Amino acid sequence: MPLAALRMVVSRRKEHAESQWMAEAAEPLRLQPELVAELVDEWSGLSHVSALSFQTYTQAEQALVTEILTETTRCNRNNRLRTEAYGGVFTRTPELHWALLAHSVSRNGGWNMTDLQGEWLPRLLLDEQREAVFAFLERANALIFQDAYPQLLLYEQSVKQGRPLFHLLPAFGVSRFMRPVWDCFWKERDSAVLTTALIVNEQHYIEERLVRHPYFRKEVLDTLFFGMQPLLQLNALLIPYRAEGELRLAGLVLESFNSIYERIEFGKRLYAMLFGVPRIRAGALSFVGSVPHSGSRADYAPRLFTRMREGAPEEPYEARLKSGSLLPGAHPMYSPELEAAWPDRPVEPPEPGDWFQGVTDVEPFFHELPIPPSFELTEEYGLLLERIELGVQAAEHVNVKL
Repeated sequence: MPLAALRMVVSRRKEHAESQWMAEAAEPLRLQPELVAELVDEWSGLSHVSALSFQTYTQAEQALVTEILTETTRCNRNNRLRTEAYGGVFTRTPELHWALLAHSVSRNGGWNMTDLQGEWLPRLLLDEQREAVFAFLERANALIFQDAYPQLLLYEQSVKQGRPLFHLLPAFGVSRFMRPVWDCFWKERDSAVLTTALIVNEQHYIEERLVRHPYFRKEVLDTLFFGMQPLLQLNALLIPYRAEGELRLAGLVLESFNSIYERIEFGKRLYAMLFGVPRIRAGALSFVGSVPHSGSRADYAPRLFTRMREGAPEEPYEARLKSGSLLPGAHPMYSPELEAAWPDRPVEPPEPGDWFQGVTDVEPFFHELPIPPSFELTEEYGLLLERIELGVQAAEHVNVKL
């Protein structure tokens, strides 16, 4: 077995054991069958109701809708503002677990965006390819935000006024699927059911608007680069967490973005890990509370990445990593902040329509929230970075872009 492969096997075994040790103290999240059964009945009734909703609102309700839409537009300018907005919601209303999950996922979205202007991907992709990938990442980030953030703000207003305001959800274009869920949450305050429903909703929301969109299929999803992401391990979603004063990494690897089933189950496993494993939750909250999101990977790995490029890019690229650390005398990898990498761009309005067609599309996702068997990635992450370096060197050796 090659040395690199052996190191990866040893690392994975060690981190699997550490994951199992942390999971021993887990507080597994549970989807209450009785609440799910009630929601299934509600969703079954919606199957026979028109997706269009024509309602009249009072002047005060119209003003509230305008206020929420204005705030959503203000925060939807870029990934950094979206990420901060999610974090703010969780700070104010920690029962909204999805807000912290979305904050963590959005941080990864920002890191993926700045990677396109960082040390490695400009060597693998042409300028127009990187533009297309950024447009894809930005569209995904913005679509989910403009659908979910008004829901979170509407809940906050409901708490403030002491009465549910979820009859206003259609004013924001929210799927009819979510109204019974929010009504249920208002009565029961069951965070697990609400979070699962939001995961299901947002992945269905982007399915036709993004994943199956002809432009993004041709320019991003069906390209050689996107197909090689699992090989290069560019599809790892990381959650930095502090433990014993050390910053470590937890997370999962998404194997198939094209599968809506896989994306939803991935989100559920990530949620179960983040909120079900006390060490991860406490450590992640410590990181989130102390490190503002900049978009640079220096946020969580300042010894490996730098926000400012040191000198001109090496031609050809020379390896700088070994065993997850920089080689002696090597410069950190360039990872710019978001504002230095990409200017703000206008957010195009979403395509109209309600994705919800029937209960059979959603009911299978509400059975369990399993904690993944392995989620500690600290050591393996360094090996993953070495794999990307090898990919860059191989591409330069044959002088080819992906």
